[in-house]
Amino acid sequence: MTSIRERLKAGDRLAGFVNLIPSAVATQAMAAAGADVVLIDQEHGPIGPENLHAMVASTAGTSCSPWVRVSRSDEASVKAALDAGAEGIVFPLVNTAEAAAECVALTRYPPEGRRGWGPFVAHSRWGVELFDYLDQRGHMTVCTILVETRSAINNIEQICQVEGIDCLTIAPFDLSTELGVSGRLDAPELVEAVKHAEDVILKAGIPLGGAALTENQTQEVLAKGYHLLWHHFDVLMLKQLVRQTAQWRYA
Repeated sequence: MTSIRERLKAGDRLAGFVNLIPSAVATQAMAAAGADVVLIDQEHGPIGPENLHAMVASTAGTSCSPWVRVSRSDEASVKAALDAGAEGIVFPLVNTAEAAAECVALTRYPPEGRRGWGPFVAHSRWGVELFDYLDQRGHMTVCTILVETRSAINNIEQICQVEGIDCLTIAPFDLSTELGVSGRLDAPELVEAVKHAEDVILKAGIPLGGAALTENQTQEVLAKGYHLLWHHFDVLMLKQLVRQTAQWRYA
């Protein structure tokens, strides 16, 4: 099976969903429904280590790739996620090229990086023997950087020069908040910042990800050259469905 990292490099259009509900059932449902990527969110979701492992494991038997957005870009957080079997790490609040290079190093085994060896749990998720994990799976880990701050926008040219970044995702909600226009996705300040990041990232040839919450928005970002489409958040999809369905009684 082609790895998600290879699919990113090939320019496949990938559907991603953010998983905040600490439940392997929720993860498995999205994976079985056809998500290419499920992002298990430890930055904003109440997800601890036991739930994390169960959620990652629940994607087995599907073509869905389990990624983890870590709460901090540090060795302990990244190691725990990867050794639970995550195939990708999404790093928040990366502001400089130096910080981006550190993120890459945390996802790569030596000599390319400094990931510690210990896939005692991870190897089972991927159906390989313990001592085959490094050679067969170690190079498939995806390193994704979130562009969500003013500093990241200002340093985007330098960040794009860092070797080993597999994907850059523009996060408009955090970015709009930092720019003082929280949630106003059509604010000129945000539009200008996003346009600048898009131009630089696409010119650098790095796969680009971003919000695609509606069908129209999906078509718009695809036309710009995005390939990783973050379609929605599980908890918000659930609330939306319940709210809409509850109105049927008044129809």
